[in-house]
Amino acid sequence: MTSYFTPEGDIACTVIEAGPCPIVNIRTEEKNGYNALQLGFDACKPKRLNKPLAGYFQKQGVAPLRILREFRVPSLEGYEVGQVLDVKVFEEGEYVSVTGWTKGRGFAGVVKRHGFAGVGGRTHGQHNRERHPGSMGSNTFPGRVWKGKRLAGRYGNERVTVENLRILKVIPEKNILVVSGAVPGPRGGLLLIQK
Repeated sequence: MTSYFTPEGDIACTVIEAGPCPIVNIRTEEKNGYNALQLGFDACKPKRLNKPLAGYFQKQGVAPLRILREFRVPSLEGYEVGQVLDVKVFEEGEYVSVTGWTKGRGFAGVVKRHGFAGVGGRTHGQHNRERHPGSMGSNTFPGRVWKGKRLAGRYGNERVTVENLRILKVIPEKNILVVSGAVPGPRGGLLLIQK
């Protein structure tokens, strides 16, 4: 994240490299049951792909790409295989949704995962319980821990969508978008940007 300075003040923002994304395939209602565009990103050498994927790109007549994703669209008018979509499809002031995978934090305790306060200080005879969950709150009935109880477990590495991020600046010559606020995932992570 960085700051974007405006006459009203500075805004926390994220700089994203968005594209270029060639259209690799077009899914139609008649053939596939839905309308969608299959977009590729991040060009690579053909030897980096397995043979079926390399053959697929060769059949489509598109340079090999590392990442393929489908985006459903209401209409397929104006799109054709090989056409390149880049940041010019976005405009400043427009609002977008950004989807990404959050940072994986492994197996985490209740303090880190759910923000529990722990059991208190090292007083009253405890010496190793500061970050533990405490009582489970169940009695003879049901005689077990309720499903969905907030306990320790795997934390992060989830698909998250952040909606209504305003586009502050579009830099077409470098394929860069500057959006307000934070986006999920680490630096260099893969993001899906939708209008």
